[in-house]
Amino acid sequence: MSGFFVVGEKKERPGVYKRYENAGGVEAAGARSGVGCALVTGNWGALNTPVTIDQSTDITSVIGAGSGHDAITAFMAGGMEECVVVRVGTGGTPATITLKDTTASAAVDAVVLTALYPGNRAFTITVKASLDDETAKEATIYEGTKALEKVTFAAGKTEVDGIVAAFANSKYVKATKKAPGNGTLADVTQKAFTAGTNPTVNTAAYGEAANASEAEVRDMIIVDTNDAAVHTLIATHVARVFQEGAYTMATVAEPSSVEIETRMQHAAAFNDEKIHYVLNPYIGTDGVEYEGYMLAARIGGLICAGAANASLTHTVISGAAGLKETLNSGTIKKALKSGCLVLSTSKSKQVWIEKAINTLVTLSKDQDAGWKKIRRVKERFELMDRVEQTTEVLIGQVDNDTDGRAAVIAAAQRVVDAMVGEKKLLSGTVIEDEGNPAQGDSAWFIIAVDDLDSIETIYLTFRFRFAAEEDSE
Repeated sequence: MSGFFVVGEKKERPGVYKRYENAGGVEAAGARSGVGCALVTGNWGALNTPVTIDQSTDITSVIGAGSGHDAITAFMAGGMEECVVVRVGTGGTPATITLKDTTASAAVDAVVLTALYPGNRAFTITVKASLDDETAKEATIYEGTKALEKVTFAAGKTEVDGIVAAFANSKYVKATKKAPGNGTLADVTQKAFTAGTNPTVNTAAYGEAANASEAEVRDMIIVDTNDAAVHTLIATHVARVFQEGAYTMATVAEPSSVEIETRMQHAAAFNDEKIHYVLNPYIGTDGVEYEGYMLAARIGGLICAGAANASLTHTVISGAAGLKETLNSGTIKKALKSGCLVLSTSKSKQVWIEKAINTLVTLSKDQDAGWKKIRRVKERFELMDRVEQTTEVLIGQVDNDTDGRAAVIAAAQRVVDAMVGEKKLLSGTVIEDEGNPAQGDSAWFIIAVDDLDSIETIYLTFRFRFAAEEDSE
């Protein structure tokens, strides 16, 4: 007799029994690419519903046109592989159009097409005989001169039912039969829909969108508004979810029309390692002025996409033609002390990040100066996240004894060692917390690491002499 046994089990029948176990420990969680989150307005898309996009996604198909579209475009330019998009707002109405039949005496309203989402997106429709098949008709939805979607259906007395069925899986409209009429639809050429209305957007709406995206992985949040009240709301949201275990950050900016002293005050008021405040705008080679929310989106994308083992200090902003607001040395120093991320120019006149810092200006008793640096914060957040993911699988699976706690230590140490090899940490050890001995179902550990920074300041001493000393004989 053969088979499997569990620890402690004694079989009734003689034979060879077996079991297997993991002798190599749990797999250490690896690094991952940053995931952005854009809480933005638009004239298309479901409200308060997270939608994940990548670099290949047609942004218009997700959010339509407007400030949200522009912000997402700037955000993704930072190099992120993924972004969670949430359309902000409440209410609004969808665009509609009624198609009539061909009754000569009085045409009957036969089919109503209703846009899938509220918003003022301007659609038109053409219904005509197919040029390819004389037994078919086709209906094409346009936006401007762009054909978005075309369906075909049988021509004749079943056209009303046919067009409803043809649009059953439409990405743009829902077709509803209003009346059978004579069954044949009248031809129309780019007939305009009755315009819909965009949702109402206010501060609270951004809060609802933030909450709607909370279950998603979000490393960096941006919004498409310059409203300081919304910025404060997002900072509050980020602080709350951080306490609940999320490593989410945010980037904001205000336009240059706001006094620079006021902008500095707003930055310092955040005083949070998770919030970045970009101070001064630039002009892109595309002619776009990147300030306010567009500036925040562009720089926020860079921060999100950047590797934890690299600093953004003196990183050149690709596509930047020049600064819109140039600051003198004194202003730059003051801004840095206020926790602002300042843009300046290199000796070759390229726009770059002066110093990659966040808005933390006053340290708590549990913080060191490393928490002011973007690279150091990303390294620390990554360490925490990867250790948590790695050790989480051990919950309930190991005993709270010497062997069980050793398994936890070994798992966490694998992450530390991996990050040392990735040039994110200098060194690190994992030990039991002697000040908090294990008891019951709880165990305490200390992960002591030295994280790695980049050279950001070089001091050079030049030694000159008028003439070389002659060798004495």
